Amino acid sequence: MKKLLEVCVDSLASARAAIAGGADRLELCSALLAGGLTPSPELLRQIRRESSIPVRCLMRPRAGDFLYSQDEIDLLCAQINSLRQAGADGFVIGCLTAEGDLDRCAMHQLVNACGDCGLTLHRAIDVARDPLQTYRDAAALGIDTILTSGAAASCMEGQTVLGRLLVERDRTGGPEILIGAGVNAGVIRTLTQTLPGARAFHMSGKIERESGMKFRREGVPMGLPGLDEWHIQQTDCSAVRAARTALDGSAT
Repeated sequence: MKKLLEVCVDSLASARAAIAGGADRLELCSALLAGGLTPSPELLRQIRRESSIPVRCLMRPRAGDFLYSQDEIDLLCAQINSLRQAGADGFVIGCLTAEGDLDRCAMHQLVNACGDCGLTLHRAIDVARDPLQTYRDAAALGIDTILTSGAAASCMEGQTVLGRLLVERDRTGGPEILIGAGVNAGVIRTLTQTLPGARAFHMSGKIERESGMKFRREGVPMGLPGLDEWHIQQTDCSAVRAARTALDGSAT
């Protein structure tokens, strides 16, 4: 089966670096520091003017939990329509019930809005009550990819659950397991050895770049107190290239 390296980006500069480093696909979002929110169609169009690389857009209306109101679902459906027109190949979605199960009613609405585009269930699975059942519910909805850390803070910590999900994938021919959270070249080398069948990875490859601002007024935060506004996070081409090399060198 084909190996996949997906890179999460929230700017044109990061998209350029990911593409140059050898990414197979982009997950496009905004506000990556907040865990990623829905991107703008204009940013997608900027990328589309430079590359035809597959792009899946993260659909998340706000930071926080994945328990969404009908107003938020309606907003997501409208945004999906705009992003489809701007050139999105797929979408990254996820809604949970208050009890921690996949919200199949809300998910049906989003899936229908996405049409025939590719579909990833995002890391809502990692805070779901039963990741394995959530995987099965997602498969029944036609989701083709599951982005997960194995219900842990990082994929290295989530190897036990990741292993169970990979077994389920192979047993059922279900959605691909896209391993994320803390992925780099070293992690790819480790997990392709310890988790049979691990072949799809998701990373951001971010480094901090110094702001070009010379005048800096301290103590006037634009967002959360303590957020460093004098460093910009951006995807590093060399980190993506190293991950690409590690994945291509792993056993099939």
